Amino acid sequence: MLRLCSQSPSRALLLKNAGIDFVQSPVDYNEDQIIANSPKNFVYQASYGKFQAALKAYDFNAMPILCSDTVITAQDKILRKAKSIEEAKEILLTQSGKVTSIVTCMIYKSSQLELIDISTTDYLFDTFDEEDLQNYLDSGEWQGKAGACMVEGFCKAYIKEVKGYESCAMGLSVEKLLPWLT
Repeated sequence: MLRLCSQSPSRALLLKNAGIDFVQSPVDYNEDQIIANSPKNFVYQASYGKFQAALKAYDFNAMPILCSDTVITAQDKILRKAKSIEEAKEILLTQSGKVTSIVTCMIYKSSQLELIDISTTDYLFDTFDEEDLQNYLDSGEWQGKAGACMVEGFCKAYIKEVKGYESCAMGLSVEKLLPWLT
């Protein structure tokens, strides 16, 4: 049993599908304060900030804690969570027809182990159909998603090539975590 310090339904689903028992206990951390010029630095700072908040709130000796964050990068830009439909459209158009990298950092701590992993999954997307893109934007499903991207949803139909784990792109590199939990 572990404590997932995230409110992400995707991360919870990944753990559930992997057969990992967990409780979901989000922590409060303001990512807007992060100043970073590289995606890896950004996700590390965000994950570490959540990790520090989790250490203050929970006893990792009683139950291991797991914190994670994800960021998208395309065309040398860090694509964070969109705050408006207009910003989401701009962010998604930056990814359309391009290589998009999804970078995830996770920090796991138990009484016996501290694990920090930064993984990247690269997607080559086909050009997004304008009407399909608008329907996705109108649905609001992009809200709260790094880079407004859903590789398990809207973006799935546009994937031409993948290098890396889909779980990384969904917010938690579960394949990297599993060996340490047994």
